[in-house]
Amino acid sequence: MSTALLAFIAVILCLLFRILNVNSHAEKPALFCKDMDFLDTVSKISSVVQEPYIPTRLWGFSGHVQTIVHSILGRLKCSWPIGERCCLHLPDGSTLTYDLYQPLNQTFEDDVTLAICPGIGNTSESVYIRTFVHYAQCHGYRCVVLNHLGALSSVAVTAPRVFTYGHTDDYHSMVCSLVSRYPGTEVVAVGFSLGGNLVTKYFGESDRTLPANIIGGISICQGYCAIDGSSYLLNWQNFRRVYLYVITETMKSIILRHRNVLLADPIKKAFGLNERDIVAAATLPELDEAYTRKVHKFNSVTEMYRWSSSKYYLHNIKLPMVFINARDDPIVPENMLEPIREFASNHPKILYVETAHGGHLGFYEGGFIHANPVTWLDRSVVSLIGSLVYAHSESKLKFSTGVH
Repeated sequence: MSTALLAFIAVILCLLFRILNVNSHAEKPALFCKDMDFLDTVSKISSVVQEPYIPTRLWGFSGHVQTIVHSILGRLKCSWPIGERCCLHLPDGSTLTYDLYQPLNQTFEDDVTLAICPGIGNTSESVYIRTFVHYAQCHGYRCVVLNHLGALSSVAVTAPRVFTYGHTDDYHSMVCSLVSRYPGTEVVAVGFSLGGNLVTKYFGESDRTLPANIIGGISICQGYCAIDGSSYLLNWQNFRRVYLYVITETMKSIILRHRNVLLADPIKKAFGLNERDIVAAATLPELDEAYTRKVHKFNSVTEMYRWSSSKYYLHNIKLPMVFINARDDPIVPENMLEPIREFASNHPKILYVETAHGGHLGFYEGGFIHANPVTWLDRSVVSLIGSLVYAHSESKLKFSTGVH
């Protein structure tokens, strides 16, 4: 074997070892929480967040591989939960749908519903959502999942808009519909990625009155600030521009799929839209300049991004919340995690869980090559939901007995 071939093989192996990050080791998540009583209450039910997270040995220590596996495969073993599709006709003419799933385990006394908001362009049919719903059903929870407006190809768009990064009205409509059907249920809001931003913003909007049924929320892998996020994603470092391309094409495909309504001639004229600019947009900011900010009447993309970002609503949050991020998330760089670290360290009933590994919504664990069928994320979120329910019960008990 020639020296040149050996050198080439050595370089390839070095690159693989660097990409797979195989020299890393399992670590306990870092916990940021000012309220030690709240942390103690959470820990009684959710001990998993205080234990080391052990990614799949060969590839799980790479945030890129975790993210790519999540994007392509979703989950390694996925049940298809059977639910009921509910349809709401909103005042602006939009047709909003959500899917309702009943608990599979009826042995639990509490009536708790998870109001789930998926990631960008995702729905109840997304693999990771289906897997999480089934796992939650098995633990006695009812689930409702928002289908982002325009994301389901089987549901026609009936008004000239699709979902955005910061509009929470659709989520609010789903929750109100839920509590009208089950007035006695307690609701825990769960948001993944973009959905985490929407849930957090929803909790922090000063002009919004939340249904009294909501007892807490969980945000997973959100970026907190769209202004900073778009700036980082425009950078080629850590292949972020590739992820931006995928996100941009996802949003563009949703708009063009419903072009007969969204880009009808009267709509283009009313909002000053140019279809060629929309088709030619190469990045998300370009697409938002050509379409989103005009339809929603913002003066600039920066103004829209600021209005959409949960970072600017954190200080108004009154309900208990848990936030989860991974430091090796290639879509949400570590620099973007500082606002939530600071917030959790200075506000009561807020817990921030930060893992060293997991990528963007990956969090596969166990095994050498083949990961466990249930991810660390699914296990942790379901246990944290139990913690929020327990914390709410403890709070009600103290209030009823006059102990404060």
